Amino acid sequence: MATFDNFRTARPAPATNLLSAILGRIISWNDRRVTLKMLHRLTDRELYDIGLERGDIVSWARRR
Repeated sequence: MATFDNFRTARPAPATNLLSAILGRIISWNDRRVTLKMLHRLTDRELYDIGLERGDIVSWARRR
């Protein structure tokens, strides 16, 4: 009885890299969206405590 052993290194398909890049962007976008939503819910005093003003929220989020 003969057997064949074919060992190949596993390489991800090119579409996998594209898919993971797209998924990473979607996750980043959602994280930013949730953060902005949470910051907008804070009072002016709470924002001051963390060193932000209401007008700085959007520009701060763009830098992150």
